[in-house]
Amino acid sequence: MNGAQLSEFPDDSEQLEPYVSGLRRRALQASELSAVRTFSDQFLLKFLRARDVDVDLSLKLLLNYQRWRRESPEISTCLSPSSVLGLLNTTYHTVLPQRDRTGSRVLIYRIGQWIPKDWSAFQVFRVSLMTSEIISMETETQRQGLKAIFDLQGWSLGHALQINTSLARKISSVLSDSFPLKVRGIHLVNEPMFFRPVFAMIRPFLPDKIRQRIHMHGADFHDTLRDFFSPSILPPEYGGEGPGIERACQDWTNQLLQSETLLQQIASHPTGDIAITPEDSLISEEGENERLLQG
Repeated sequence: MNGAQLSEFPDDSEQLEPYVSGLRRRALQASELSAVRTFSDQFLLKFLRARDVDVDLSLKLLLNYQRWRRESPEISTCLSPSSVLGLLNTTYHTVLPQRDRTGSRVLIYRIGQWIPKDWSAFQVFRVSLMTSEIISMETETQRQGLKAIFDLQGWSLGHALQINTSLARKISSVLSDSFPLKVRGIHLVNEPMFFRPVFAMIRPFLPDKIRQRIHMHGADFHDTLRDFFSPSILPPEYGGEGPGIERACQDWTNQLLQSETLLQQIASHPTGDIAITPEDSLISEEGENERLLQG
């Protein structure tokens, strides 16, 4: 049985138990986690599913995640949606309500809504991290990963000056080897010529697998995005038939605000491993199934 098949089993499956136990044992033996007493099954499964239940790769990902948190406290220790509510209210970011045809979550970032003089690149990055922490708790997202659309209309010199080599490395780490989510695709639309120097700064830190999943659509994206996403899930602003982008952004902002306590618990926990009850979940299994059927 391969890893993709194992990922389909529910969290409490006997077939997954040896892998969970094996990852826990090896993680607790790691010298850099010597102060950690244990890890929950739920937490370990995020890393296993993100690496198709390969214990060696899952251990590497778990250790990278812990290292990233320690080395990036300016981002990882402040996961408060209310602290960036002004940015969220500009309709900068959303997670679409329906998944794509493969079951992936679809995220949209509207860079032109970010005003650099009002919000630092670190604050903007925190928004992405908050969303990532929330959706990584969803079983279907653990299995099918995410795809992101970056709308670069309005990209300016002010944005470019916010991105330095250190931040570029942190961004690439989250995209590739330091966060328990599969990045299935990155789509750039409305990208101007002077975005390319910033992209050139980030690109060397990305593994070939991620580079091959980057698609540049330019200004004529309405038709080409349909090659990757069903029109039924995309907002009309992106050539689709789904809810408008402003409504979608406000709905996701509300979801993040509802998760304020949960996100702050993750940020303050030494490893980010906190107990999640069904009541804490943003989306029920019933809601997940409905979205899959609609998508």
